Amino acid sequence: MKQKRGPPQHDLQVLGLAWLAGLPGSVASLALVWTGDFSPKVQWTLTTLVVGMFLGVGLLVRERVMRPLHAVANLLAGLREGDYSVRGRGARAGDALGEVLLEVNALGDTLREQRLGALEAGALLEQVMEEIDVGVLAFDGEGTLKLVNRAGERLLGQSRSQLVGKGAGALGLTDLLEGPAPRRLTRSFAEEGGPYELRRGTFRQGGLPHQLVVLADLRLALREQEREAWRRLVRVLSHEINNSLAPIGSIAEALRDTLVQEPRPSDWEDDAKGGLGIIARRSEALGRFMSAYARLARLPPPMLADVEVDGWVRRVAALENRRPVGVRAGPALVLRGDGDQLEQLLINLVRNAVDAVQSAPEGGNVWVSWAVLSPGAVEVWVEDEGPGLADTGNLFVPFFTTKPQGSGIGLALSRQIAEAHGGGLRLENRPEGRGCRARLKLPLDTPGMAASQG
Repeated sequence: MKQKRGPPQHDLQVLGLAWLAGLPGSVASLALVWTGDFSPKVQWTLTTLVVGMFLGVGLLVRERVMRPLHAVANLLAGLREGDYSVRGRGARAGDALGEVLLEVNALGDTLREQRLGALEAGALLEQVMEEIDVGVLAFDGEGTLKLVNRAGERLLGQSRSQLVGKGAGALGLTDLLEGPAPRRLTRSFAEEGGPYELRRGTFRQGGLPHQLVVLADLRLALREQEREAWRRLVRVLSHEINNSLAPIGSIAEALRDTLVQEPRPSDWEDDAKGGLGIIARRSEALGRFMSAYARLARLPPPMLADVEVDGWVRRVAALENRRPVGVRAGPALVLRGDGDQLEQLLINLVRNAVDAVQSAPEGGNVWVSWAVLSPGAVEVWVEDEGPGLADTGNLFVPFFTTKPQGSGIGLALSRQIAEAHGGGLRLENRPEGRGCRARLKLPLDTPGMAASQG
């Protein structure tokens, strides 16, 4: 609703003040004219001159005051309309009006730079959105699609003109605006691909809330990870199997040569028994290796229950009988987790720490501690004063071990258990002295896992 414009109040005030300032002098002049010894002609002439000057000077003052203000108003209107090329003339320091015009011109320069920066940033953002291979969709508060990039067009199989302005329901995209985010989607789109990672955020445009939906195709990344996993698996399996097959093949060939000899050596039966024993042991070791791999691949999901951190740590420390394991108690905490799996995890870490100290000529201590280093998470440290870590690249590779009797699955299984609980595991050399530190981070509250178990 437009407001009715009244008369120009400021103009009238300036004019009124100008006339009021000149009124005493004009009245005095007229009084002298009409009380003096002048002819009527002169009196009327002087009266006309005084009244004309009175009115004219008032109008002149009004014009000199109001014209710069109108000029400033026009400059500001031009800036409001986006015309940043307008400039006020007469801008100079030391003059009140000149300083106003200087500030208006400076404001125009600032707005021009900001507008150019916004245009360049917008153009860059638009170019990035068009070039990235990730679908970007923007919906308003009513669920209407307002923006889609080129990857989104390919994903939905329609052009931008066909998509923009339609509701999420009409496009079959309602599920993108609902449910948790980020999450993985296995649904299909017009473009073959998937699975997809869905991420969602909010922003405001024109003062109204909008939702930004980002869909990333995980297919290529997952395939590359899958290929890398297969390469590592084949490398490990080939190494272990060849370690068993090579001596089995060599011994079998030697026994065959012995059996075909005429006459056979007098101790051929002892050689045969010894060779067959080696073959049996290597076969048994290969069977244990495959069983260990199957156990690593079939880790069941954790059965969540309350686990008291102090009791859990002290139980595991008491199981180690080769060397005392110290407990440096932290705060009293309870986390949600699978007690059996967490005990197995901590047993592996403590056992590795004790093994490291046992192998060090100077010996050393092993201790376990814990603390809350970040909100909602506890970090358990298993530290030793052994020789430390020489190579961290293969620590979590299944079946990689530097121990003569090691299986190579302890750390891999431990990290798998930690990640199944929503946490993580990493090993590092202790910065304050010799030895290694295993850092196990676990969430104190895992509502998402609890829901998945229900």
